[in-house]
Amino acid sequence: MFRLWGKIFKDNRLLADTVACRDEEDTRTHKVFGALEEICYALDLEKPIWLDVNVREFQAHDKTRFRQDSFIEQVDFDYLEIQVIEE
Repeated sequence: MFRLWGKIFKDNRLLADTVACRDEEDTRTHKVFGALEEICYALDLEKPIWLDVNVREFQAHDKTRFRQDSFIEQVDFDYLEIQVIEE
């Protein structure tokens, strides 16, 4: 079971969160992208663009934050944070 936790923050306050679970036999990368897609759908967001800083943070800590520069449209929060909570 792979679980990814997505949280939206504004002014250091949690606005919304959801957990995406992936059970299929697939690569870790595909599980992360699939879970992120589920999180974005549940929170009614567009999928963020993975910048180099996001890739480095996620590889090092299993956690990263997508700020305004990762989204094409304007967002009304400070950042979307994703974190692996189970592998």
